[in-house]
Amino acid sequence: MPSLLTLSDVMGTGQHGAVAAEVGPGKTAAVVGDGAVGLCGVIAAKRLGAEQIILLGRHSDRIALAKEFGATDVVSERGEEAVERVRELTGGFGAHSVLECVGLEQSMQTAIGIARPGGAVGRVGVPQDETMAGSRTAFFDNITVSGGPAPARAYIEELLPDVLEGRIEPGRVFDRVVGLDEVPDGYRAMNDRKAIKVMVKS
Repeated sequence: MPSLLTLSDVMGTGQHGAVAAEVGPGKTAAVVGDGAVGLCGVIAAKRLGAEQIILLGRHSDRIALAKEFGATDVVSERGEEAVERVRELTGGFGAHSVLECVGLEQSMQTAIGIARPGGAVGRVGVPQDETMAGSRTAFFDNITVSGGPAPARAYIEELLPDVLEGRIEPGRVFDRVVGLDEVPDGYRAMNDRKAIKVMVKS
């Protein structure tokens, strides 16, 4: 049941980020953000055949889960250090596909900075700013930037068999269960990074 629930939310969003980032067989994908959407983005990148999947995140529990989902490398640095580290891991080129799953100026700047020339960034983190960071770099490096709110229903038909047959387990992002009276506590736990994703049971 938890994995089925993710199809209407975080798994659909991770899939949308991977599709927008043009993830495909043999490509290098980088996922910026280790929240529930980023972790589902790792699953999506693996499903779509990425050969190398780099997670940019800092939380040990989430990193462990990302590795189980298919992440091959982890970058815990931020800013320019993160960009340099991803370039090291990709032979100096950067990633073909980058999933931006945070929505902050720095995360978008990083996403564009780690994309190789001609690469693609899939934005699924809700933007917190009116302008897009890194637009000049994206322009001069011919980086495709697309994405937006996930049309989750459009991906259910494709993802549902993988969940039902046990090929993917996105429901593992739910690491806390609360009742209706505890919903505010659940939101606080996610905000304080004490929970990845909270499931509400009545």
